[in-house]
Amino acid sequence: MSLISLNDVRFGYGGTPILHGVSLALEQGQNLGILGESGSGKSTILRLMLGLARPDAGVVEADGSVLETRSRSRMQAHRRLVQPVFQDPYTSLDPRMKVGRILTEPHSALNLPGDAKAEAARVLQAVGLPEDSVDRYPRAFSGGQRQRIAIARALIARPRVLLADEPVSALDLATRVRVIALLTQLSRDLTLVLVSHDIAIVAALCPRMIVLQQGRIVEAGATQDILRAPKHPYTQRLLASLQHMPMESS
Repeated sequence: MSLISLNDVRFGYGGTPILHGVSLALEQGQNLGILGESGSGKSTILRLMLGLARPDAGVVEADGSVLETRSRSRMQAHRRLVQPVFQDPYTSLDPRMKVGRILTEPHSALNLPGDAKAEAARVLQAVGLPEDSVDRYPRAFSGGQRQRIAIARALIARPRVLLADEPVSALDLATRVRVIALLTQLSRDLTLVLVSHDIAIVAALCPRMIVLQQGRIVEAGATQDILRAPKHPYTQRLLASLQHMPMESS
């Protein structure tokens, strides 16, 4: 049974089609990379997996049943299965909240078992931040540390799936390496879906990948096989262009 699957899913914004009959299955322990140009539908797939959007056609299933986004109890259970990490660590954390509240608020909202403060200490340790971080505001931390806090917030639900949308693109090179090492460690215990334009990151973290072009999957399979011998002309052009793309820095 797949953790999450999309079955012939179609989706659009304001009448503009974004996804055209996308089907994929996320299996336990098989990290999945999603590669594609801006506007190809990568982030839309994550929104559907999170239940933040409903398909116009087709079905999204999670943990063996249809994901009914209108059911509060169903979505609460889904939040325990799947948690996101977003791209920008500077806007994903509420600057008015101390880190302790940022971490304990989802614990309470999801009615999770255990002591919220103890769980906050657990996840801070898991991401390599000191326990006294709970008494500080996000502005006291660097970009890389903020992204670790965002990951800690996701981990407090003890999810089985972590959805990461360009999680290191806003960070400098040295910080990227540390966050990638953290994601590598975490993916031993949960399943990662990674949206990234960085081939090296996808190759390091995801044994499987799909390539999107204008809302359609044009190539899917083992990451190393695709990188060694891409079959689709779009994949060939995309990989050639990305390999020559300069690294971003914050």
